[in-house]
Amino acid sequence: MTRNIMPRPSGLATGLQETAPPPLPAAVAGRSIALVGLMGAGKTSIGRRLAARLGLPFRDADAEIELAAGCTIPEIFQRYGESEFRAGERRVIARLLAGDPTVLATGGGAFMDPQTRASLRREAVSVWLRCPLPTLLRRVAGRSHRPLLNDGDAEETLRRLMQQRDTTYAEADVIVQCGDESPEVTTGLVAEALLSWRPPRRLTVALASAQYDVIVGPGLLARAGALLAPVLPQKRVFVVTDATVAPLHLPALLVGLEQTGFAATPITVPSGEASKCLDVFADITDRILDAAAERRTAVLALGGGVVGDLAGFAAAATLRGLPFVQVPTTLLAQVDSSVGGKTGINTRHGKNLLGAFHQPRMVIADTATLATLPPRELAAGYAEIAKAGLIGDAAFFAWCEANGAAVVGGDAALQAEAVLRACAFKAQVVGDDEREEKPSGGRALLNLGHTFGHALEAELGFGTILHGEAVAVGIGLAFRLSSRLGLCAPEDAERVVAHLEAVGLPAELRHLNRRLSAERLLLHMRRDKKTRDGRLTFVLVQGIGQAVTRDDVPAPEVTALLRAEGCGA
Repeated sequence: MTRNIMPRPSGLATGLQETAPPPLPAAVAGRSIALVGLMGAGKTSIGRRLAARLGLPFRDADAEIELAAGCTIPEIFQRYGESEFRAGERRVIARLLAGDPTVLATGGGAFMDPQTRASLRREAVSVWLRCPLPTLLRRVAGRSHRPLLNDGDAEETLRRLMQQRDTTYAEADVIVQCGDESPEVTTGLVAEALLSWRPPRRLTVALASAQYDVIVGPGLLARAGALLAPVLPQKRVFVVTDATVAPLHLPALLVGLEQTGFAATPITVPSGEASKCLDVFADITDRILDAAAERRTAVLALGGGVVGDLAGFAAAATLRGLPFVQVPTTLLAQVDSSVGGKTGINTRHGKNLLGAFHQPRMVIADTATLATLPPRELAAGYAEIAKAGLIGDAAFFAWCEANGAAVVGGDAALQAEAVLRACAFKAQVVGDDEREEKPSGGRALLNLGHTFGHALEAELGFGTILHGEAVAVGIGLAFRLSSRLGLCAPEDAERVVAHLEAVGLPAELRHLNRRLSAERLLLHMRRDKKTRDGRLTFVLVQGIGQAVTRDDVPAPEVTALLRAEGCGA
C-alpha cells in the first residue's frame, strides 16, 4: 500500500513534539538509498530532505570525493582526467556503502560504472530522479562547477548525456518522474515510492554447470530490461512467442526491454503443442541466423511450456549455444518447465525425443500474466505444484490441500507463493542431479505421473489434452499402481485423487470420456525416453512425499491397472 508522507512539523514552529520518521518497509530497511540521475536532477537537495524525513544520515558522493582528494572535482578532472576521477569515485562510493545505511547522492556518471552499479545493487536501493531536459537546463544554467558543461553548448551536452545514460539509469530499482515541482513535493514522491516499493522475490538455482536466478513477482515484464542487463552479454535479443501470447504480453516485454536499451526482434510461432516440431524449430533457427546473430545474442522465450521448450532447443542448437532466458506466462511453465534446463521438441515417435539440456541465464516469472489464463490452463499448471509436494514434501502437499482451490481460483499472493515453493523444490532436485544421470531417485523423481501422462498425450494427440491434465491423470494412476504393488496405502491414492478432482483436474481415466486401449498406451510407454534396457520405468510412491523410481514394474501389472481403470484391450 502506498502511504502519503507529509513533511514533519517542527517543534519550534508548532509547539508540538517532532514526529518520528515513518517506518521503512522490510525491503528498504537496513539498506542505503542511493539517488542517481543527471546533473541538475536534484540529487543533493532531495537527498538531504529525504534523509531528514526518514531519519537517516546523508552523504554526498561528490563532496566526499573532494574531501578525500583535497581539491575540487573540476580540478580533479583537469589534473588527472575523467578516468582517474571515476576510479576514485568508485572507491569512495564503495566505502560509503560499507558503513551504516545512509541516503547517498551520487554523481551523474557514477551509475554508469559497472562496478559501482553492482555495488549499489548489492548494498542499496537505487532511485532514478528522472527529469525532462528543460528542467535540467534551468537548474544547471550558469553553474561553473560542472566539468562536463564547461565545453560546448549545455543543452546539446545534456541531450547527449540523456541519450547515453538514460537506458542505464533505467536499471535503478525505483524510478521517480520529476518536474518543476518544489523539492519538498519531489521528496514526498520519492518517499512514497520507497514505501510502496517491493522487490521481486528471488530464488537461486545452483548447478554444476550454471547458476541463475528465478525472479517471481507481478509487473516484471515492464522491468525485464533492468533485470536482464546485469546477466546478458549483449543488449540484442530474439523474443520467441506464440500467436496467443504475443498480443497479450509481447508489447509490455518489448517496452521493458527498450527502456534499458535492448534491441529486440520478435519471432511469433503458431500456438499449441503442434509447434514443437522440426519444421517450426528450423524456421526459428533460420530466422535467427538470417539476422546475423552472434554467440552473445540471447533468445528469450515468452509463453508457456511449448514456447519455452521450443525456443530453448533453438537457443541450445544455434551457433552451438546462445544465451537463453525463460519468461514463462503460464502457471505450468512458471512452476515446472522453465526451471532445470530441459528443452526439446516432439516427433512422431513421442514427446520431447529431440532436445538438449540448456540452462537459462534467468527465469522471469511475472505472476500478473496468470490473470490472463483461462481456468482450465490454471488448473493444468497446478498439477505440477501438487506434484512437488507428492514427490518429497508432505507438508507442502498439505499446504496445497488447504490453498489449492484459491491458487486455481486466481489468488495472486497464493499463486506467487506456490510458484516460489514449487520452483525451490525443483531447484533442489535438479541441483543434485542436473542431467538426470542417477541410476535411481534424483531428477527422475520429477517424472511422477509422466510415464502415464506422456502416453495419454501421444494417444489422444498433443494438444487435445493439456500436459498438466495428462500429468494429473498420470499421478492418480501412479498412486493406484503403487497401491496395487503394496508400496503405499490405498487411502493415500484416494486422498490424492480427491484433491486433484477438487481443484478441477482429471485424476482418473474415466474423467477423460474417451475409449482407450491398454495395449496402445503400453506401446507408447515402451517408446518413452525413460525406458531402460527395454524395461518400463515408473516413479511410484511409498506414501505422500515419498516418491521412488522403479524399473522392475511387471508389464502385466500395468495392463491390469489400466483395464481396472476402464481401458479396453
